Amino acid sequence: MPTAQTSTPPATEGRTVGSQPVTDRFGRPLRDVRISVTDRCNFRCTYCMPKEVFGRNYRFLPRQQLLTFEEIERLGRIFTTFGVHKFRLTGGEPLMRRGLETLIRMLARIPNVDIALTTNGSFPTARVWSLKAAGLKRITVSLDSLDNQTFMAMNDVDFPVEKVLDWIDACAQAGLRPVKINMVVKRGVNEDSILPMARYFREKGHILRFIEYMDVGTSNGWRMDDVVPASEIVDIIQREMPIEPLNPNYYGEVARRWRYTDGSGEIGIIASVTQAFCRTCTRARLSADGKLYTCLFAAQGFDLRALLRGGAGDEEISAEIARVWARRDDRYSEIRTQATARLPKVEMSYIGG
Repeated sequence: MPTAQTSTPPATEGRTVGSQPVTDRFGRPLRDVRISVTDRCNFRCTYCMPKEVFGRNYRFLPRQQLLTFEEIERLGRIFTTFGVHKFRLTGGEPLMRRGLETLIRMLARIPNVDIALTTNGSFPTARVWSLKAAGLKRITVSLDSLDNQTFMAMNDVDFPVEKVLDWIDACAQAGLRPVKINMVVKRGVNEDSILPMARYFREKGHILRFIEYMDVGTSNGWRMDDVVPASEIVDIIQREMPIEPLNPNYYGEVARRWRYTDGSGEIGIIASVTQAFCRTCTRARLSADGKLYTCLFAAQGFDLRALLRGGAGDEEISAEIARVWARRDDRYSEIRTQATARLPKVEMSYIGG
């Protein structure tokens, strides 16, 4: 499988007026922050929040343990002093957090930041317009199949495809284009949906991104045999719709980009399992209760909420973030084996994907 050229960080990576650029032990800058606003979700996707674990009696975080919007905004401003310019709001399902538009407006007041959101698209389409009005710049919608039987089996709450497609159409109408659609591909479950999804979203002009099924957390029963590798996904599409690799848009982009050779659009493939991209990872993750994680596959995070509520000043919090990032040596996807998959890891619903 051909690979696109990998970009390298410029010497002034992330530098802004008054910034304090910081790199980890492998020279990776801190540039993107994924902010989980809730650990709750109205889906029970089998690869993320399976019912047998996250059932009726599961104890989600009490409201008082969640970071307030003011605390998130404060941390957001501190993160930008390191050169961070992109925030992605996640969950759980972020739209389960009441008044999310208020937080988006608050973050939008921070200079030179891009605010994105990942959602399952299960809410009334009127929310799309209120999110855009609040300052949302980009949106990604999770959808694993166009076949209702397959999709409802994967979300495990019998939610229909049609309502998610209505949400995607509303996003496009609101000007949040191109919409990105994330499809987790699992062997024996939805690999037959790869071509139908590619055909449909190519016609719509959106960017479909295929995600290899990952061993995030410890509850989804991950096995290597369940992974449909990126090379196979490319071959499936290539046989019907010729594609060729593209260079990344920026250093640290996780999706490998491919374009249709007839110029009709592009797709992305996030291949954390078979084509690890640890060496260019610039992402930090902030959990809903204020813990800073330096990897999606981490076992524990650093408690920033304790500093916020303990009276620490911005300089003290900034110094702790710099210390945590400077010690970062995560490269889980590069060393993954069937054995490492069984190590304790934070659940994806807790810190976002």
